[in-house]
Amino acid sequence: MGSEKEDYSSGPEDAFTSANVIASTAIKPQHRPLHDASVTLEEYMYYAEKTRAEEDSVAATAPPTTLMDMVFPSRGTSRRIEGKQPSEKHEGQKSNLNDNKLLITDLEWTNASRALRSASAAACFYLITTDILGPFGVGFSIGTMGWGEGIGLFTLFGLCAGGSGWILWKAFLDVDSYEFPVKNYGDLGFRIWGPWLRYTINFLQALQLMISVGILVISNGLSISQVSKFHLCYIVCCLIWAIVGFFTGQIRTLNKLGFLANFAVVLNLLIMFISMGVMAHSEPNYAAAQAGSAGAALGGLSVTPSANGTYPPIQRYGGIPPSTNGFTGSINGLMNGVYAYGGAQLFVEFMAELQRPRDFLKAMWGAQFFIYACYMSYGSFVYFYQGQYANQLAYQGLSPYAWQTVCNILAVISGIIAATLYGNIGIKVIYNNVLIEMFKAPPLTSTGGKILWAVIVPIYWVVAFVFAAAIPDFFGLTSVIAAICLVQFTYTFPAFIGLGLFVQKNAMRGEEAFDPATGAVHHRDSGVKRWIRGFFGRFWWLNVILLVYTLGSLALSGLGAYAAIEGLIDAFKSPQINSFTCTSPLEG
Repeated sequence: MGSEKEDYSSGPEDAFTSANVIASTAIKPQHRPLHDASVTLEEYMYYAEKTRAEEDSVAATAPPTTLMDMVFPSRGTSRRIEGKQPSEKHEGQKSNLNDNKLLITDLEWTNASRALRSASAAACFYLITTDILGPFGVGFSIGTMGWGEGIGLFTLFGLCAGGSGWILWKAFLDVDSYEFPVKNYGDLGFRIWGPWLRYTINFLQALQLMISVGILVISNGLSISQVSKFHLCYIVCCLIWAIVGFFTGQIRTLNKLGFLANFAVVLNLLIMFISMGVMAHSEPNYAAAQAGSAGAALGGLSVTPSANGTYPPIQRYGGIPPSTNGFTGSINGLMNGVYAYGGAQLFVEFMAELQRPRDFLKAMWGAQFFIYACYMSYGSFVYFYQGQYANQLAYQGLSPYAWQTVCNILAVISGIIAATLYGNIGIKVIYNNVLIEMFKAPPLTSTGGKILWAVIVPIYWVVAFVFAAAIPDFFGLTSVIAAICLVQFTYTFPAFIGLGLFVQKNAMRGEEAFDPATGAVHHRDSGVKRWIRGFFGRFWWLNVILLVYTLGSLALSGLGAYAAIEGLIDAFKSPQINSFTCTSPLEG
């Protein structure tokens, strides 16, 4: 980086301090407390540069990736550098990296970070695809917006989501290192903007992931109750999947989830192909369309049968279809398009376990293009053949019960894999930011950490299940939370983090780089003056774009929350029941 090395020289708590010279005795990374606000951005970037250089040198001598490695990603091995080994007594003392830090050598500290990085780019591709790929609501969304707006907005949101991924990747490479590893989304926000953003991100992420696990448990319960023709008690249908989560949740590393993620992608493609074949040779599920179709979202008139029981013909529109409930239905369809790419909340966690984080970009763009192709081809097919009858879950719009059941079963298996992924990240957010930081829990790589993980997993799944099952109209509440949380992770936070990153890097230009011998960082100015200089520095237009992107994302979140709350109000006008009953909501 040299003299152009970028910096948030002031430390995360206040990126630009009032002091023009920040000097400190050089404190080794392992001797600092977790989330030390006195660490300057220059120091983060200095060690990040060293780490990237080491990763690049290792990658240069690595064997080429084969086709089998991409289709079936190997388990991978964490890399360590051999050196002088600690004594047995010393080894026992450092079992908890939060205590006895003065006894930990530089090599031990960085090896502890290297040990967590074992995922391959292929595994990351499948994890991203499993996280984001959800094509079954695209036909519904296009049905509420029409061909033009539907395809255009899905394309726009896909490009924006990819741009957000690039911003997160760029920020991660600039501030992550073996000495100061970025373990989650909150860590990234902390290093750019300070503790307040870390707390905000961690709270929203923990809430969103908990709800995601809960809704997948409830969704799978609904599918099983439908498959059993309501002969199996509904609460038991849901509880089954919470118990399954006790076992699948024992997978600790994302690399080990790579094969399951691969399998989930195959299952989703299989559901797509089956449902497309059936739709092309059968009528829509008219009964299911009364509550969950695009026509129902637009007021229901276009899916309501006439007095003699005849249903309206399939209708398609180039623009926004007519609606009897204002624009709420179209907004709900629009928000489905926004949520369709809502996987960036896990991107930082994926990068944190990659052997070479630079590889994330090709995995992310490959996944995004694959997902977009699935969305457009499948969504367009569903809308063409089912029109306003396109269901929120497209395979639920199949009229033959046998094929609907096949798709339900496949979706249940895919859903439990996705829930395992969400639970894995959700538990890590709690483990790293609560248990380790506040209660000095052992690291996950230690024996104690593995035992504690095994205990926490069933507790987490039980809480997610109870939380989801106890709330009437849980799916309505989920829409509100998605608007408040999911939009921020995919659009608002990346743009805001990128804005802070590029402004501060501009302000660093021409200043001395971080001195690892003294820990000194020199600023030529501070405060508002530094912010203004950084904002209008090189590539000022990029900062303007990121500012508009941030504000636009916040407005989009508000619009989605409005539509979701309106839908929630309508839902509560009729009696609601929770999931602690034997009667399935689908039974009527």
